[in-house]
Amino acid sequence: MKKTVKVVAAIIKNQNEEILCALRAPEMAIPNMWEFPGGKVEEGEDLQSALEREIQEELSCEIKAHDVFNETVHEYDNFIIHLIVLNASLINGNPTKSEHSKLVWLKRENLKSLVWAPADIPAVNQLIEEKV
Repeated sequence: MKKTVKVVAAIIKNQNEEILCALRAPEMAIPNMWEFPGGKVEEGEDLQSALEREIQEELSCEIKAHDVFNETVHEYDNFIIHLIVLNASLINGNPTKSEHSKLVWLKRENLKSLVWAPADIPAVNQLIEEKV
């Protein structure tokens, strides 16, 4: 039976309404594909706390996690991901990459120019459709 991994990811917008996109490093699972930054939810952790902790660890900046934007379950070859994407605001610092190969800020209409990890695609599509 495949393991299901519960993961939170952040939609972080800057003052220009651009969205932070992170490129997975070659040594990561699902390598060289783009994702919204985030990570695994630990036992007993709520979604917002998990996301705030992961972003602090991965990007060395502080965010405030808000409501759930998109939720999806995607089956990869070796595991199943339960991805919960939350809206978030950058409170302090600038995102700096540690685990990822690259970070870029993109307007929502340009998100499709990247090759996204399959689990992130429903949230990408929703962002493009909403144009809020």
